[in-house]
Amino acid sequence: MKFIHMADLHLGKRVNEFSMIEDQKYMLKEMITRIREERPDGVFVAGDVFDRGVAPEDAVKLWDDFLIALAKEEIPVYAISGNHDSAVRFADHGSLVEEAGIHLSPAYNGEVKSYTVEDAHGPLHIYLLPFIKPAIVRPFYPDEEIKDYTDACRVAIEQMHVNTEERNVLIAHQFVTGAKTCESEEIVVGGLDNVDATVFDPFDYVALGHIHGAQSVGRETIRYSGTPLKYSFSEKDHKKSLTVIEMEEKGNVKIREIPLVPMHDLREIRGTYEELMAKEYYEGTKTDDYIFVTLTDAEDVIDGMAKLRVVYKNIMKLKYDNERTRKQQVVTDAEDVEKKSPLELFGEFYEKQNNTEMSEEQRTFVIGLINEIWEG
Repeated sequence: MKFIHMADLHLGKRVNEFSMIEDQKYMLKEMITRIREERPDGVFVAGDVFDRGVAPEDAVKLWDDFLIALAKEEIPVYAISGNHDSAVRFADHGSLVEEAGIHLSPAYNGEVKSYTVEDAHGPLHIYLLPFIKPAIVRPFYPDEEIKDYTDACRVAIEQMHVNTEERNVLIAHQFVTGAKTCESEEIVVGGLDNVDATVFDPFDYVALGHIHGAQSVGRETIRYSGTPLKYSFSEKDHKKSLTVIEMEEKGNVKIREIPLVPMHDLREIRGTYEELMAKEYYEGTKTDDYIFVTLTDAEDVIDGMAKLRVVYKNIMKLKYDNERTRKQQVVTDAEDVEKKSPLELFGEFYEKQNNTEMSEEQRTFVIGLINEIWEG
């Protein structure tokens, strides 16, 4: 059987105050074209369909149109909510669209929705696990020890009673330990939301969302498809794609990628104002891309952004890199904070206030408190 795996559409997202809605509309059409060409047995959407819980109307329409297009092609969709989605709103019309082959995960209620499809190799079970955290799982299994995200996923998966003699797929939206991250993801400093890859051992393929770069983690068949568009300049070197999974007999899974070409790329250019505005520099390039400009002029160019936009109309960011800016060597507190865990930050604060380090007992208490605050 063949499936297409995608995730993290983030419909309605703005990047550096630029609305991405037209780019998303273009990309969804491109994705539908690729899906029609492949004729898969299903499409997996691994969460973060929307960029926020209450999605704008134009974002909701894009999603509806995408589902309608696939329903007309009679291609089943299996989709879950991510940490950016409202789990309740996401499945609002789930019961109405089931007959059209649109399968949407409900908010986690102690059980995980699953579907079984069959081919010449027998049954294949597809499990839809929406984004979960310890505080979501604990009320349903009060007798289980659920200290962290790994425990939460472990318990949720154990309760699925997966038959490992048959083929199984999990669609999930979590941060698996070891995944390579970038600036546009909502990751907890210190790794409090990490999930160990071993909890996914019962599954032949794990279709993940949450991380924006396409990659496998732990083993080839635990995979992030990545975003279809670049949502920060930290993603400028990403090659965006759809993931195609072909599942034959148990243990035989083939994975490949279908490249996606955006309406506007996200890229960086660098040089003096005169160099960047020279026709021989920009001629033949896509000057309407979303661009981060670094000017190397010794002095600021008056109205530099406005002047550059005569050629590069979609400049998102402008900075200078010259002897003057390098001498400043400004390192902000915020940048320093981003590199430290909550425990490290509290430990530094405690030491400054008390002229001594925390005891092991105090550290254990603070770790528990941090986890409790984050989960809430």
